[in-house]
Amino acid sequence: MKLRVKDVLAMARRVVALGATSEGRVREQNTLYDSPDSFFQRRGRLLRVRIETPAGSGGIRTGKQAAVVTFKAPAPGKPNTRYKEKLEWEAPIEHPEEWVRQLRSLGFKPGFEYEKYRSSFRLSGVQVCLDETPIGDFLELEGGPAAIDRAARRLGYCPSDYIRATYWDLYAANCARRGQRPRHLLFRA
Repeated sequence: MKLRVKDVLAMARRVVALGATSEGRVREQNTLYDSPDSFFQRRGRLLRVRIETPAGSGGIRTGKQAAVVTFKAPAPGKPNTRYKEKLEWEAPIEHPEEWVRQLRSLGFKPGFEYEKYRSSFRLSGVQVCLDETPIGDFLELEGGPAAIDRAARRLGYCPSDYIRATYWDLYAANCARRGQRPRHLLFRA
């Protein structure tokens, strides 16, 4: 679940004041891969390679260097709720450039690229991620529905504030408002 944030540092202080444990801040570079005929996208699936670079800032400690490959798919038999529920498989990878070469050799093409700065926290069974993106700042809460609702309430949000959209969805809507064609969600673009 995403929530809009107006002041990143104030929200980070609020999360910590509630007893959250900081896992650090990183700069994420994400690339989605798909077949030439967009097989995954057409079926609501995602294959992503994420590279994380340490990036401490403003009292938030520096996170760790990492790379992860992720596959997401719709959760079977799940009704349409206010929560975004997906099946997710993640694995750390040691050599992301080798993964990219292998994906390309299997016919996968890089697609949408997006960047963000992510500060991660653990709070009462919920993964709390404070994301700074080129289109605004967001809080992501991951966990069970009751834990998400409890954490959101403690942080000053209610269910009507919940955003189920992906970063692609938010970026595409932002581009449409500005009369631009979506390409990649990058700080340098």
